[in-house]
Amino acid sequence: MDRYCLFGYPVEHSKSPEIHQEFARQTGEELVYEKIEVEKHFETAAMSFFAAGGCGANVTLPHKQAALEYADMLTGRAKRAGAVNTLMADADGIFGDNTDGVGLLRDLTVNNGVAIRDSRVLVLGASGAARGILGPLLAEKPAEIVIANRTPERAERLAEEFGAQGRALDAAGKGYDLVINATSASLQHELPLDDENVIREGGTACDLVYLDEPTLFLRWAQAAGAGQCIDGWGMLVEQAAESFALWRGIRPETAGLLRRNG
Repeated sequence: MDRYCLFGYPVEHSKSPEIHQEFARQTGEELVYEKIEVEKHFETAAMSFFAAGGCGANVTLPHKQAALEYADMLTGRAKRAGAVNTLMADADGIFGDNTDGVGLLRDLTVNNGVAIRDSRVLVLGASGAARGILGPLLAEKPAEIVIANRTPERAERLAEEFGAQGRALDAAGKGYDLVINATSASLQHELPLDDENVIREGGTACDLVYLDEPTLFLRWAQAAGAGQCIDGWGMLVEQAAESFALWRGIRPETAGLLRRNG
């Protein structure tokens, strides 16, 4: 049976196997999907998986940029992101794509009705997760995108590459319409920043992480006056559907899984 997996560290919390098994059930495809926890040496783990007949993989923190280097061929959006979250084996080698941005945009705009055009957007973090969403966000023509990171030099380099603005976390600014947490802080039950003025009253907070309970970031945002708090479940489901379509040639429906988490 065709094998797929998720590479990352940590991955024990991930529901990606359940999502892809539901997609397989829905579409009549036969496959197995497993979690492979890899703290270091991503390339060694990926080579072993594909050498053993693996067909495709999703890649999460902290290996999305390592996956970019590992892939033999890249889509335009993977090149633009400088990060890969989806790998597929084909006759010519390993193909790398990035479905994070389209997954996030579909969840924000289609599933949750968030208007990005002409809005002020703050992205927290400058890792592969942030890289994957910046291009699609900018394509929606917001009035402003600011990238804030604990190490401001990383934010500034990423901002220069994408035509945004880069700042230190403690100088992120005030009154954003949409604040996206693209750090892994929520997995450690930590806050990426603690300035309630960064989000405007009634604005939207989005955490790319999802947990069984609202993340600390989303609880903080609600207390700070956010009108809408969105976790990473919808993005996970939507980007998984894009990956599944790449692997199997059929795009599954996502509505049932989105309701199941609601």
